[in-house]
Amino acid sequence: MSTAELHTLTGAYALHALSDDERDAFERHLGDCAACAQEVRELGATAGRLGLAVSVTPPAGFRDQVLRRVTTVRQEPPRTSGGGVSVAAVPRRRPVARWALAACLAAAASLGGVAVWQHEQADRAREEARAAQRQADQVAQVLSAPDAKVASARLAGGARGSVVVSHDRDRAVFVAAGMASPPDGKVYQLWFDDGGHMRPAGLLDPARPDQSVLMKGSVGEASGMGVSVEPNGGSEQPTTSPVALMSLPA
Repeated sequence: MSTAELHTLTGAYALHALSDDERDAFERHLGDCAACAQEVRELGATAGRLGLAVSVTPPAGFRDQVLRRVTTVRQEPPRTSGGGVSVAAVPRRRPVARWALAACLAAAASLGGVAVWQHEQADRAREEARAAQRQADQVAQVLSAPDAKVASARLAGGARGSVVVSHDRDRAVFVAAGMASPPDGKVYQLWFDDGGHMRPAGLLDPARPDQSVLMKGSVGEASGMGVSVEPNGGSEQPTTSPVALMSLPA
């Protein structure tokens, strides 16, 4: 069974719905997968809450009544016709049994929805982690490129910014140190200067004063770069005076 298939078994495991072989394989997988372990804990807790939500407290004396009737009611043998069991031999389900079955089905459906949501959340977290790792790898490739060159400048408020360019890779990385938080509802945006035309090149994380960001897009024919304060989400063109302008190293 592949790792991708094992990731899908968290809901079935929490409901004890796996075969012995599947359960053994999944429990070995749990030791190496923190996301699935967390998902199983959450699903198990949810299953318990759902079970309590549909539980029924028996009336007082119900146990004694059942045990007393067991000793006094004779079990009726099945009536057959032509070697088969007649329909009359099958006991009718009482309304309470039907209600309990419906409640169990509703709980299972609700749990299934939770399991799907939890699995989607785990998938999203894993994809975000993979994207962050890809970005970090690309930043490292630019910074360590044999032809990498750097230009630095003082920014407003005593911050410092550097841009590292690899023309062989046609990419640039902006390194910020000591950046003050932008005003509420604003974000720092990076720009490539293509002969006086400012081209969007990504956003800085407003919560991080120190960061290294792979600038969006290729360096191309850009001769410089800039940083401006823009509304959340960024702008197509700068809407404020730049807080930094730097020439790219040749």
